Amino acid sequence: MKKILFLFTLLFFIGVESAAAEDKNVLDLQIKNTIQRFEAQAKGGKEFLAKTSGYLVIPNLYKAGFIVGGGYGEGGLVVQGKIVDYYSMITASIGFQAGAEKRSVIIAFLTPHALESFRKSNKWKVGIDGSIAFVNWGGGVDLSTVDFKKSIVAFAFDNKGIMANLSLDGAVFSKLQKP
Repeated sequence: MKKILFLFTLLFFIGVESAAAEDKNVLDLQIKNTIQRFEAQAKGGKEFLAKTSGYLVIPNLYKAGFIVGGGYGEGGLVVQGKIVDYYSMITASIGFQAGAEKRSVIIAFLTPHALESFRKSNKWKVGIDGSIAFVNWGGGVDLSTVDFKKSIVAFAFDNKGIMANLSLDGAVFSKLQKP
């Protein structure tokens, strides 16, 4: 059984890695479309993003697992309305989980210090280099009026598939070179 799970996870990540290694122009378009969907779905989303120091947009975060799981996605860091850097995100987890999914994630840096700390690191790990608070949004709440207590917050949306967990704990972000 363990061999089957390992093989499934390995094949999933080989497929995801090749599918997710997007061309810069394709990734730029996906990032812009993801921002537009977020702004349309989240009341006050456009104003909220304008108030941040910067935000990382992962248009397609692929996750799969059964007890042991992981995820992969690529995206861009937006500062003052422009994509300034590209990053990959890798997650691994053990525990109660089952399924596969694809979702979009926006991670907002609410202070200049949080953004600077993220950008200075070659490999930034959630829980060690900083913590990210997931935001449950909806119900007509205007994001531009919310006073968040954390300096880094994340939003997940456009879920496709079913996965029995939601966490970025232990996720590692690495800077990418996109020609």
